[in-house]
Amino acid sequence: MLQLTPHTRIFLAVEPADFRCGIDGLAQRCRQYLDLDPFCGALFVFRNRSRTAVKILAYDGNGFWLCLRRLSQGKLPWWPTESTRCTLTHQQLQWLLWNGDPSALPLPADWKPLS
Repeated sequence: MLQLTPHTRIFLAVEPADFRCGIDGLAQRCRQYLDLDPFCGALFVFRNRSRTAVKILAYDGNGFWLCLRRLSQGKLPWWPTESTRCTLTHQQLQWLLWNGDPSALPLPADWKPLS
């Protein structure tokens, strides 16, 4: 089970990925295109070309997790277009997985300073 917490680093690949490749192919994509280490414990989020599915790659210290979310209807309404990667908060990822637009989500800050 993957837990999404405020500490979780989440990287989203802007370019679509070939979903025929499995864990090894997505890990290679992390190294080449995102310039990140797939063993760092972060979540890596990819989409297919038709914007109907999302794959999440994660390494938990024992092995890789590969999660797939395929929409039964419609397409993802939002995906960034700038640069090669962007970061998301855990709340934005949850909203994205529920087929929402995380850029329009009014979120409070994850941390509040103590007085």
